[in-house]
Amino acid sequence: MQNGYDNNLASTTTNNTQTNQTTVIQTDVGAKDGQNKCPKCGATDISLNVSNSKLRCNFCRFEFDPVKLSNMQSDISELEGQIVGSGATDIIADTKDVITFKCSSCGAEVVIDTASATQARCHWCRNILSVNQQIPNGSIPDIVLPFGISKDIAKTQIEKFVSKRKFFANPKFKKEFTTENIMGVYFPYMLVDINSHVHLAGYGEHQTRKYYRGSGDRKRVYYDADLYAVERKFDLVIEGLTIESSLDKLSRSSDKTNNIINSIMPFDLENCVKYNANYLRGYTSEKRDVNIEQLRPIVETQAKDIARFSANSTLKNYDRGVAWSTEQLDIKGEQWKAAYLPVWLYSYQEVKGNKKILHYVAVNARTKETMGSVPIHMPMLLGISALIEFLSFGAVVLVDFEYDWVFLSFGFIYFFIMYAKYRNSNARHKYEKETKTEMDNLATIDNFVQSRTGLSSARMEGANNTFVSGQSIGSKFLDSLTQNSSLTNFINDDNQDGGKK
Repeated sequence: MQNGYDNNLASTTTNNTQTNQTTVIQTDVGAKDGQNKCPKCGATDISLNVSNSKLRCNFCRFEFDPVKLSNMQSDISELEGQIVGSGATDIIADTKDVITFKCSSCGAEVVIDTASATQARCHWCRNILSVNQQIPNGSIPDIVLPFGISKDIAKTQIEKFVSKRKFFANPKFKKEFTTENIMGVYFPYMLVDINSHVHLAGYGEHQTRKYYRGSGDRKRVYYDADLYAVERKFDLVIEGLTIESSLDKLSRSSDKTNNIINSIMPFDLENCVKYNANYLRGYTSEKRDVNIEQLRPIVETQAKDIARFSANSTLKNYDRGVAWSTEQLDIKGEQWKAAYLPVWLYSYQEVKGNKKILHYVAVNARTKETMGSVPIHMPMLLGISALIEFLSFGAVVLVDFEYDWVFLSFGFIYFFIMYAKYRNSNARHKYEKETKTEMDNLATIDNFVQSRTGLSSARMEGANNTFVSGQSIGSKFLDSLTQNSSLTNFINDDNQDGGKK
């Protein structure tokens, strides 16, 4: 305990009040396997029109209005217990992926391997057969978000992204780079809605004065601040918390840059439609291979981060931060839906001796948000950074400057910024700020405790109101470097047009 508050101990709890109250909603009601026929002409050749996200008959050009999923809870503030869409229920390990259909037009048997496709064309009559009813192997979700941008637009986005990173790019990559092999992929996600109550308690500081003591080399800046006991209680609705539901994409390893795919979120989830196999025609898809209980720890961690950041809108007086010692999230109700979300994906495998690294450049196929990793020509980057360091050393010798260490760090800073710009190894979806939320029934306590003087740090010791659980040390360092907006723009370099900043 220091000066009336504990700045080191923080207890975080999540109370799930509804784990034994699970309701499964059947989301494929009315779905039929086999032929999906155009209601106007009866043809089965149906595909997605990306310009308006409608299904279109390729024979008579008739377009279908999207069908929304209507039998799940829409008012999240009324959620109680646990609601699960049937497409999000547990995967049954011994479920067969291969399904055999009898064509209703000619009687031929058509085999579909749902591990890689949900449609096949009859080899006799050429009609298309679809898998629309859910099977418990993770291949059929509750909802799908149709592709909203064309391959040509995605190619342009990827080319622009890479063109801004050509200087330090690996020469072999520059020679082999082409967007002709980009793929449209539906990746599996869980969309989680949460109705919760949040209780936060701790201490916050408001700066009252900034001043200097000493002179010359011993001149230092100090701060005075008022300390308050702070408490916040509120109801919090979290809508559409988006979690990857593929083990491969959840895994972060040094041999692939799949964090890139996570970073292009969020998606416009309000435009999701009821699953129909025709939305997948012409694209590939990846099966869900994890269950709700495997994802629950991630959901609870991210929900607590979202709650912490939601409270920040009520803490504007505490410019030195708030140190929460109690963080409690009580979940009153939650809803899980399995979804396919669309991504345009470019991949390139870099071979470095015995090591192989798979680089991705991904485009959100709804918002055009683009992020990627470009192989670096390390000898060139190290050489330029060393040159900058050498020139910085010369500046120290020639210029009488109080903070010589700033010059001596220029080469290292340049290397780190360029590495971050090309590799984006810390890029991620900022779910704590970008997930849709609604706060209600706010109760606040702000009690003055004492005035503090002679503080040496501009930030309150132990402040954690902007802490993101699980964020890597490297990511935190990058965040601290990029607090300056001009530096942030330099690193991002306008990665995309039409995406989020």
